[in-house]
Amino acid sequence: MTRALDDEPADREYHPHLNGRPCDATGTYVPEECPPPPRTEAPAGDWSPFSSRVEFELAEFLFQKEQMPQSNIDTLLDLWAADVIRYGGSPPFADHADLYTSIDSIKVGEVPWQCLRISYQGVRPEHHVPSWMEDVYEVWMRDPRCVSLKMLANPDFDGSFETTPYREYTASGERRYGNLMSGNWSWKQAEVAGSEGAMLVSQIFGSDKTTVSVATGQNDFYPLYMSLGNLHNGTRRAHRDSILPIAFLAIPKAERKHGDTMAFRRFRRQLFHTSLAAILQPLKPGMSRPEIVRCPDGHLRRAIWAIGPYIADYPEQVLVANIVQGWCPAYVMGPRRARVHTEALLQTFEPAALWHDYGVVADVTPFTHEFPRADINELLSGDLLHQIIKGSFKDHLVTWVGDYLLQTHGDARGKELLDEIDRRIAATPPFPGLRHFKQGRDFKQWTGDDSKALMKVYLPAISGIVPSEIVHALSDFLEFCYLARRSHLTDSTLAQMDAARRRFNQHRQIFKTTGVRPDGFSLPRQHSIEHYLQHIRNFGAPNGLCSSMTEAKHIKAVKEPWRRSNQYEALGQMLLTNQRLEKLSDARVDFTARGMMSGTSSVAPELNDADPVHENSPVQITAGVVAGERVSGFVVLARKPQPRYPHSVEDLAQYIGVATFPALLAQFLHDQTPPALNSARPDIEPEVPPPCPPGLVHVFHSAVAVFYAPSDPSGSGGMHREHIRVTPSWRKGPARYDCVFLGNDPSAPGLRSLHIARVRLLFSFRPDPSFAPSNMAVVATPCALVEWFSLIGDEPDEETGLWMVQPDLDSDGRRVLGVVHIETILRSAHLIPVFGDDPIPPYLKSHNALDSFQAYYVNKYADHHAHEIAF
Repeated sequence: MTRALDDEPADREYHPHLNGRPCDATGTYVPEECPPPPRTEAPAGDWSPFSSRVEFELAEFLFQKEQMPQSNIDTLLDLWAADVIRYGGSPPFADHADLYTSIDSIKVGEVPWQCLRISYQGVRPEHHVPSWMEDVYEVWMRDPRCVSLKMLANPDFDGSFETTPYREYTASGERRYGNLMSGNWSWKQAEVAGSEGAMLVSQIFGSDKTTVSVATGQNDFYPLYMSLGNLHNGTRRAHRDSILPIAFLAIPKAERKHGDTMAFRRFRRQLFHTSLAAILQPLKPGMSRPEIVRCPDGHLRRAIWAIGPYIADYPEQVLVANIVQGWCPAYVMGPRRARVHTEALLQTFEPAALWHDYGVVADVTPFTHEFPRADINELLSGDLLHQIIKGSFKDHLVTWVGDYLLQTHGDARGKELLDEIDRRIAATPPFPGLRHFKQGRDFKQWTGDDSKALMKVYLPAISGIVPSEIVHALSDFLEFCYLARRSHLTDSTLAQMDAARRRFNQHRQIFKTTGVRPDGFSLPRQHSIEHYLQHIRNFGAPNGLCSSMTEAKHIKAVKEPWRRSNQYEALGQMLLTNQRLEKLSDARVDFTARGMMSGTSSVAPELNDADPVHENSPVQITAGVVAGERVSGFVVLARKPQPRYPHSVEDLAQYIGVATFPALLAQFLHDQTPPALNSARPDIEPEVPPPCPPGLVHVFHSAVAVFYAPSDPSGSGGMHREHIRVTPSWRKGPARYDCVFLGNDPSAPGLRSLHIARVRLLFSFRPDPSFAPSNMAVVATPCALVEWFSLIGDEPDEETGLWMVQPDLDSDGRRVLGVVHIETILRSAHLIPVFGDDPIPPYLKSHNALDSFQAYYVNKYADHHAHEIAF
């Protein structure tokens, strides 16, 4: 079943002047319909520096995919040589050194690393000069202009790249914000950048220290990443080459007695800004004078560079914006911070007054002062991960709930209630992609993913334990957060966010009146919520500029290369590993663009990983990201049926213990009126159908739902995939029967347009042609046996904001069953029990929670797509 979102774009207004017109190599504009010039003169079939596709893919497999150690590569190649030498052959590579030499010989997209050395140039004391003043600091960097040219020319980005700032509108005339180029900042940059017909290319930067190992000593690294603002947000989140490291900044160290001195802190700030100014210098000429570049679609265009948004958590924002810790990087004493305003303050007040009254650090020059049209205070975007998810939710609200319970009920009773919350969280039914907190929240090492997972299940767990005002505060905050995390936001979405923000500010006062926060809420990360609407208007959807992307890049660019090194003076080895990985990636892009990567390198047929696979198969499809363009959503059964199930309808009914199964299937077949499918439960008593004809039944333990969900983990086309599990034993444990959304009334809003059911059996039925009625198609029809649920009331629960449902029961108190076509299923649904005020019994676990309660919340916070359809 395919479901369209209500905010689909209807119209675009493109910037009339800086509109990215194609040109030739001299900069002369050419008609739009002119074909682009050839990307390369290399002929098809030239695998240089490799001799063949097999040699290239072997290098890619060993170094990039398997990350095989050198000794293992040598062993593998020795065994290979021993086998083929009998026939006069030789392995593709002699040893690991030969393999690495071939990778290093790749020339396409090569941008070498360089070392910039910086030392302290200020006044030194006459005696006992601190070591940090004597040290030379190495900054390893790559030319950001060359990296930009390489990213611009990447044909993988074709179709996911904007050449012109635009304003997008829905059919109702509302402004729609999504990619960076849809925001006001890009439009304003185009207004002042000049150069009719050129293309605005903004560079997005992000920096953040990361630790690779605590056990082996202080192993901190400080990468600086870059992306292009022209890329679609979905591509930036999904594509490995859309964010690249361009520098590893120096981390100055000082002895304890000097570490907190004003001189050292000033030098540390100035080292950061001096480094960034030096790193970005190659971009400066192109900020005033266009240069000709190749774009992902192959066309040449005249590009104007611009320093774009900066991705950083709050401590990094303090450093980047040159402000005092605890102050807002966006506003000061009413007006918005801006370069002109800060310069006026510097000319008016003494450094001490600037520090204490305005939060301005006076003795360091921001790196953006070196570049035209760059104001760091305007370039700091909101950071969903650290400001909203980890900061305001996990570190603030969840902590305050615990503090409230301990303060209000005393230590012993408060801990009992916290344990009850943990038991409820542990009893939450499973859901695709949802982390199972087996012990609740009782663990120490929290990650951003842990905080995201807790957000999905926390609200129902505290309802009935804490006052309604606290539940309201959490509900309002979650609503704001999930709206802010959408991939596209309209004027209506912003109005909803503002209303949720105001309600949250009102309801959070309970933490102040009860003494949990007696001093109020002057907290930078929570204060940032006040500025999100402006961030969205400026830069588009915040999920395209979130530090979760740079933190994810830490794994591939820092942590994995560090583990592959010998961990002694590892940075040089890490840079070499990164360079080789990029060379292999660039080579694949080049070979693909020349049409050389179609099919496979072997005679074996290629497996399409979009095909559903039987859960016991050695090959599994990956839930979550679906590569490629947007397509219509669909649900399909697993590729192979389960063995050991009866194949006749009557025997299967006895096997699963559902005596009414033949009658239910007969009713379903009777209601089938080709070409339409029955997409909902009939509301009237149907005529009595004929008996179910004999036929062949196959049972499946899973199905795959593929649907458009750009706000969730997805490919560049916004497609997301999840498994629907229906099995008597999940991972060698208890049974798992997932719930689903089904189509009902497409004209109704939100959850009113859907049915909710729990799947008890996935099967296909093919009638025996000898007994099937003449009007019945003799094909295998994919079906589901489901238990129905009905909405409680006409509105969501007032306290939590979640819809509530209850299982439909017949006159004997048994759950009502029905058979539906698999195509009527939209995707999985997540139900969480309405726990009430009483403690849950000790026998209650996540696997039996869906059988044990009379009412359930429909969890719209299970993921972002659920939030968009289950309102």
